[in-house]
Amino acid sequence: MTELAPPYSSWTDAPAALRERGWVVLAPDPVRALIDDGGMARLAGDWASLPLDEHLRDGGRYRKRRHACFTFSHGELELVAPRAHWQPVEYNALHGGMERWFAPIEDASLASPVWAQLLGKLADLASALHPSVSRWFLEAHELRIDTTDGIGRPTPEGAHRDGVDLVAVLFIDRRDVKGGETRLFEADGPNGTRFTMTEPFTLLLLDDARVIHESTPIQPREPGSTVLGHRDTLVVTLRRGGFQSA
Repeated sequence: MTELAPPYSSWTDAPAALRERGWVVLAPDPVRALIDDGGMARLAGDWASLPLDEHLRDGGRYRKRRHACFTFSHGELELVAPRAHWQPVEYNALHGGMERWFAPIEDASLASPVWAQLLGKLADLASALHPSVSRWFLEAHELRIDTTDGIGRPTPEGAHRDGVDLVAVLFIDRRDVKGGETRLFEADGPNGTRFTMTEPFTLLLLDDARVIHESTPIQPREPGSTVLGHRDTLVVTLRRGGFQSA
């Protein structure tokens, strides 16, 4: 299974690339330069103990997850009370229209300053794209897809949009799997691209209004292997006007 390398860009090029084509992928080193990479590396331990996502309508056991919500305004990041994750069926045909309560990201992890660093940088980027917006509503998802069921599906809903303004996918790790290819499509055009994120701290940014995205299933790297493989990501969405709700 061929793995195509991401077409990396720099952080300084990100706003222009997002305006031009609606997506950009940042190489690990520029991302490490933006945040305390040691703090982020320490957070990576969270993914080993994520609880099961109990809302998969395909009956799968391959997704583990924690969730937190924030607001960002005038340079200040604020954690808000736990709330349900909700999407309309227009954006998520499989899981849309239902309130999904996930286990919260642990307090010890949220105490790390790396959250303010990373989410603040993302909010600043979103504001550069939408200068009139002064308050952003963010949702963060710690996600592990594994091979418990033989095949794990990062996006069981298929190619989709999220109903937000900006989507960020920070790649954390992958072990003993193949697949997990990222595929991006113009929402209103014929063009697309595909690549596989394999290096920790790779960061994919998407203009959700312009780009449809999906990730292909993962499976054990070696056929017949009993080793449990996994793919870990931190997904952050930014939305103006409020959180999505029923």
